[in-house]
Amino acid sequence: MNTFKHLILCILLSILLVILGTIGYMIIEGWDIIDSLYMTIITLTTVGFEEVHQVSRPGQIYTILLILIGVGFFLYVAGALVQFMVEGRIRAILGRRRLDNKINELKNHYILCGYGRIGRVLCKSLKGKIKKIVIIENNPEMIPVMDEDSILYISGDASDEAVLHMAGIKRAKLLIAALATDTDNVFLVLTARQLNPDIFIMARASREESKSKLRAAGADKVESPYDIGAVNMAQRILRPTVTNFLDLAFEYKRKDIQMEEISVSPSSELTNVMLKDSGIRQKYNLIIIAIKKPDGDMLFNPSHETIIQPDDTVIAVGEVLNLQKLEKILNPQ
Repeated sequence: MNTFKHLILCILLSILLVILGTIGYMIIEGWDIIDSLYMTIITLTTVGFEEVHQVSRPGQIYTILLILIGVGFFLYVAGALVQFMVEGRIRAILGRRRLDNKINELKNHYILCGYGRIGRVLCKSLKGKIKKIVIIENNPEMIPVMDEDSILYISGDASDEAVLHMAGIKRAKLLIAALATDTDNVFLVLTARQLNPDIFIMARASREESKSKLRAAGADKVESPYDIGAVNMAQRILRPTVTNFLDLAFEYKRKDIQMEEISVSPSSELTNVMLKDSGIRQKYNLIIIAIKKPDGDMLFNPSHETIIQPDDTVIAVGEVLNLQKLEKILNPQ
């Protein structure tokens, strides 16, 4: 930006120099504005054309001064212009290289394909909890937007194997297919599943008939933003208090209340301990809403005699700080 401002200043000073040179010839030689401007331009650019009129002795001295000042200044402006173009290109190359290096260092990260209306909102929601996200977007017009949002991104076709490799598909934990059309998402899911059979894939579906195709292509989870939006609107009408509570619980900006799911590591000190003996309520003032078992069964409002077992997922509500403390106990790194 400083180089750009410097370039603009040089251009403005160049215009000012042409104006002053024109005025000088009008005053010294008494020429009209066209002849004075023409003489100024051919003098500053040193093209070697013949003078429009015979130049007087004061005019010759003025022309010498104008050449010494103007030519040197225009050479300086040309250098500033070259510097601006070269530095801009170098900054773009170095910036892309820094992004690539950061992406190459990621492991167990999330890949979000598509940064349109759905993708951008989804990314902002995920960034509250997940920091390792790589965006793949094919629209060059979105590059300034992604730069402004300070995210890791790759500009290219998400269904291209080379682009997915650049995003670290083999090291990634989860891929979200949020491209504009269901056809693109199906092809993307097929490609991603072939490159990494173990990755969890969530896909966006615009039409109901596309959901089965996405699952057949290899998607683990298929969601329709339109279905979710309609159900959410209905719930806000039928259960406004419940939905308001959930809004608060899922709002990452709030520190007093939040809902979180925490996986139980086999190395946790609370493994094979009953809830009544775990001290979760007494020490951390948290409410255990449910426990999800490894086979997918969900125990809602578990009794105080429920045993916390390895690979369980505990769903708790409470203050953010206390949830973080519980996560360190249940899932020590």
